[in-house]
Amino acid sequence: MSQDAVDALVKLLDLEPIEVNLFRGVSPDEDRQRVFGGQVAGQALVAAARTVEPGRNVHSLHAYFLRPGDPTVPIVYEVDRIRDGRTFSTRRVVAIQHGRAIFNVQASFQVPEEGLEHQDPMPEAPDPESLPDFKTRMAPYEASLGEWYHRPRPIDTRHVDWAPSDRDDALPPFQRVWLRADGRLPDDPVLHTCVLTYASDMTLLDTTLLPHPGLWQDPNLFMASLDHAMWFHRDFRADEWLLYAQDTPSASGGRGLGRGSIFTRDGRLAVTVVQEGLIRVGRP
Repeated sequence: MSQDAVDALVKLLDLEPIEVNLFRGVSPDEDRQRVFGGQVAGQALVAAARTVEPGRNVHSLHAYFLRPGDPTVPIVYEVDRIRDGRTFSTRRVVAIQHGRAIFNVQASFQVPEEGLEHQDPMPEAPDPESLPDFKTRMAPYEASLGEWYHRPRPIDTRHVDWAPSDRDDALPPFQRVWLRADGRLPDDPVLHTCVLTYASDMTLLDTTLLPHPGLWQDPNLFMASLDHAMWFHRDFRADEWLLYAQDTPSASGGRGLGRGSIFTRDGRLAVTVVQEGLIRVGRP
């Protein structure tokens, strides 16, 4: 387990309040060209949750990535308290750097209720403990990955359907990935939601490349998240194994669409995710 990395992620999501409805977040000291999308989404959700009364859980979010984030300066999160009803609360959050919006999200919170129950079945998958972790999986590429290979990782990912990035064959348009925070998290359910929001951006857009061999090795490949939506159906812990079943129904017009269903280990559908991303080959 990598408890230090998980503790660093919890700290990363612990925003500084600077005024009513205003919060400030920072990026980790890593060599990145732009802020990781899962980070800004997770931090924005933290900002929204801190303006909602206790007892209301996140049930959905809809986000747009507007500009690349600068990892060298703080991000200011401005919360608009759109509505507080008897059952639902709605918040809009804009992430700002250098005086311009880089990201916005609208999130809805709900008082827990009882209602109808049905769900898709969980796909079959081998136990995560039987699958290699990141370092084992990527060991043949350690020399070329350099510092990125040794970087602490707060999220443990175990790929069921992993294939080398230098493959020459097209693959089916789906993949299954076990994931969890690689250490123990506090019991705060809002934190677990924000950590999973962070993690949900790690592999979904990659799914759109599976039917297209050779692109990962193309130096002219450019990918970036455009929008991201999540629906939270049932309780979960982000520090316990979750199966992320992902597929890609379409790629066209320089964009690729990924869908994901996140199941608890005992088969409950916890979260549904949809993301569209920019995919360009040969030009930025």
